[in-house]
Amino acid sequence: MIKYAHFFYDHFRDLGLTAITSKYLNMTVLLILVALFIFLIDVLVRKVLRLISARIASRTKSNFDDLLISNRVPRNVAHIPALYIALKSIPIVFKDFNNLHLLFQKSIQIAGIILGLWIARSLLNTLKNYFKTLPRFRDKPIDSYIQVFMIFAWFFGVVMALGVIVGGDSLWKFLTGFGAATAIILLIFKDTILGFVASIQVSINDMVRIGDWITFEKFGADGDVIEINLATVKVQNFDNTITTIPTYALISDSFKNWRGMTNSDGRRIKRHMLIKQTSIKYLNEEDIERLKNIEIISTYLNTMQDKINNFNQSHTIDKSVLINGRNLTNIGVFRKFIQTYLQQHSAINNNMLLMARQLQPTAQGIPLEIYCFSKDKRWESYEYVMSDLFDHFLAAVPYFDLELFELPNDTSFLKS
Repeated sequence: MIKYAHFFYDHFRDLGLTAITSKYLNMTVLLILVALFIFLIDVLVRKVLRLISARIASRTKSNFDDLLISNRVPRNVAHIPALYIALKSIPIVFKDFNNLHLLFQKSIQIAGIILGLWIARSLLNTLKNYFKTLPRFRDKPIDSYIQVFMIFAWFFGVVMALGVIVGGDSLWKFLTGFGAATAIILLIFKDTILGFVASIQVSINDMVRIGDWITFEKFGADGDVIEINLATVKVQNFDNTITTIPTYALISDSFKNWRGMTNSDGRRIKRHMLIKQTSIKYLNEEDIERLKNIEIISTYLNTMQDKINNFNQSHTIDKSVLINGRNLTNIGVFRKFIQTYLQQHSAINNNMLLMARQLQPTAQGIPLEIYCFSKDKRWESYEYVMSDLFDHFLAAVPYFDLELFELPNDTSFLKS
């Protein structure tokens, strides 16, 4: 092909033009012709590849080839023949201009490196989209892995481009000097490096998955993780706002992941009522007989009444004073009522911890806490079950001669 390098040069010389003018005109004409030829080849190859890939995609059941097309992989690959022809035509077009020859050759080589990076990015994005369609990879931080691969790809691409520009020996000297500036580079790209390390630790330790419900009070996040990438984690809060959290914050700060709850057999209900201390009392025989009308504790009261009477009689206890011997209390019977009611409730998981307990007395009264787990872990159902339980318990308090603590309506004493 080199013999055609002066194809137009001889014609211009025959027209009486100078040698310098003929060389420039020869180069210009060849450059225009080669550029047109490369353009036509690029368009032709692109259309052929698009047609072939579309036919293959329509005949296959997998959506992988569809994702290849949507991420423009065939279109990027179609540029390779045109780029190869351009590289091979440089010695012909710029035969008489060594400086331009070298400039265009390096430019096309760098363009080839950039094209390779585009193809790599398209393939990686295709893999990312494909993995997200697979159930086993749907909750994995695929975005972080893709970004890590692209960082390495761009790094090697930049090094190769520098090698093309400055040459091998000069490149080695450049990289040696580059090492001396590592401290400054680390300072400039601190967040990127921290995000990179954090993404690896988050993935290896399985700290967060896409779809996890997390609570991060420092950043005001309370919702589902919708994206995990190299620099940030996006959380869609329950009010549909989006909170962006730095990835490295997941390993440097404390946050709550509710995955353990969603994977368990129940969601915890932990709430208390404040019982007025002055309403607590021993139960006499009349009180016990009246409470026996409550069906779910009637058997319990009969059993306990017999045990207590037997104990008091066997120990000759003077029951003229109610505090003597063993007795039932209204708050104790109320606790038994709550526990029995929870055990019989269809929405409560009896295989998990269940209890009604007293907490440390406070100035506002005795906290009586209900601790159990609902079978349905969905937020709406969970709230409904918990409200339904406390509706029942709050309404049952007066039946046991107990009172709930409330602040007095008259607050005039606070002004004095």
